[in-house]
Amino acid sequence: MNKISAYIIAWNEADKIRSAINSVLWADEIVLADSFSTDGTAEIAAELGARVVQIEFKGFGDLRNRAMGACTHDWIFSLDADERCTPEARDEMLATVALPDPVDAYYIPRRNFFMGRWIKHSGFYPDYRQPQLFRKGALKFKDSDPVHEEFEIVSVKPVAYLQQPIWQFPYKNLEEVARKANRYSTLGAEKLRQRGRKGGMFTALSRGLWSFFHMYILKKGILDGWPGFVIAVGNFEGTWYKYAKLHELNACWQPPDTPPLSRTTNRN
Repeated sequence: MNKISAYIIAWNEADKIRSAINSVLWADEIVLADSFSTDGTAEIAAELGARVVQIEFKGFGDLRNRAMGACTHDWIFSLDADERCTPEARDEMLATVALPDPVDAYYIPRRNFFMGRWIKHSGFYPDYRQPQLFRKGALKFKDSDPVHEEFEIVSVKPVAYLQQPIWQFPYKNLEEVARKANRYSTLGAEKLRQRGRKGGMFTALSRGLWSFFHMYILKKGILDGWPGFVIAVGNFEGTWYKYAKLHELNACWQPPDTPPLSRTTNRN
């Protein structure tokens, strides 16, 4: 029987990691790729039976490659800490790897839950991000990508799509919307800088407005009510700051020198 390793990447996800691991207890191996969490994430994972591998964070591309390298079985299922495998997705994956001649990589749809409702638009369903079930060695990521990591399929077989979704809880609350926008915009700005991209504040504003319009109108986020609006605003904020931070990186603004000041001598 083909065995499956499930790996989870995490950093300070103590409030999410238990549910994520509980959803993959059916896997033959669970690997937590932890980047030296300080909130007990690794300890919770070990308590639940996961094998914890500590990996210094140098970007999501490098992190995923090293996490996959730590897996020991023929098949790998990739799960983030804010995702949950469902019984239906589990059954479909187990049936798939048992086929006589499966392909080497599969996309899995994701259903996103935010502000008390399932998001049906905004580009959040079926939300195929990257192949999440694949044969070991069939997928690799660009090491230098700090975020939104690019991947390559190492197979002559076409990529296929599974039907049963997993769940994702992309934002715990509104504070996390802002926190993720800040973190990912910093990583995104560095990625653009590595590629030699330039930008300015007008570029940041126009890109941010376009990202809002694209998600809220073209992707029909308006039909998701207030959650759709908040998601679109978060997308605007993340895009705006990504290009604004790129401009800041390229500009290298420095404050003027402050000379030492002493009291002047009163000659009177």
